[in-house]
Amino acid sequence: MSAFTVSRTAGRARVGSARTSTPGKAAQERRQRRAAFWFLLPDSLGLLVFVVVPMILAVVLGFFRMDGLGSFEFIGLGNYARMAGDPQFWSSVRITLLYLIGVVPAIFVVGLALALLVQQRIPFVGAIRSALFVPYVISLVVVAMVWEFMLSERTGVVSRLLGALGMNDLAFLGEPSLALGTVVVITVWFQMGYYMVIFLAGLQDIPGEYYEAARIDGANAWQRFRTITLPLLRPTSFFVVVTATVSVITGGLDLVFVLTGGGPAGSTTLLIFYVYEQAFLFGELGYAAAIGSVLVVVLLAWSALMFAVTRGGRFDND
Repeated sequence: MSAFTVSRTAGRARVGSARTSTPGKAAQERRQRRAAFWFLLPDSLGLLVFVVVPMILAVVLGFFRMDGLGSFEFIGLGNYARMAGDPQFWSSVRITLLYLIGVVPAIFVVGLALALLVQQRIPFVGAIRSALFVPYVISLVVVAMVWEFMLSERTGVVSRLLGALGMNDLAFLGEPSLALGTVVVITVWFQMGYYMVIFLAGLQDIPGEYYEAARIDGANAWQRFRTITLPLLRPTSFFVVVTATVSVITGGLDLVFVLTGGGPAGSTTLLIFYVYEQAFLFGELGYAAAIGSVLVVVLLAWSALMFAVTRGGRFDND
């Protein structure tokens, strides 16, 4: 048999095997797509029914005047015009911004510091991690009630402790100048365990060889933290900042409702609490829907801005 015949036979065999393998690969890809579809279907349906549809309805209801008792009147942009001239709305926006500025940086710093602490090989580190995370798994209403009891004037644990130290009793929840700061502290205490776990997961993904090489080069602890830990935590930091912002803006209702009821003198009336007041206390469902729509748009814009500025926490500079 000539060399030409052998090469032609081998070429035909390769072409035949490619032809037989291509349909099999395509069938495997179809099976994988079907499997992915069925795995994603439950979550996608839940997201559609419980998130997307209510958001669309809220936007639609923002163009109507509703009182929850059957009155349903289309007023166009009337609710948004009212919002622009509502001093209480702008006051709640200001308070929410102050709350946000107080909570998010504190959560970032405290969560990262705790993660760095519990990453060390110290005695009972497992128990310490659990103790720090426990507040986050407790109902927020229960947390608020416990703190309200502790901060009660004259009878609370904190008041008695201050009295034993010879200090004047402070109305932490009854004084406008102290109430918002107190809510900030309680929020940070409640959420710090969760973000500690997030940062801990990010720290454990950093290869230990980087730190060993830095030690050999003579880098101290601060230099290792600044040049290795912080840069390699960019994706985790991006996640923490975005989720903490959304959680703070949308999740303060229960805490404020139990602790202060928006007072004293409206000093803790967050925007989400103002939405609750308008909808369920004053029956202004259309106005509350309009405020909620603006809040959602602001959160989406903030998330998009953070993603654009930080490139989603990616390491590349392209």
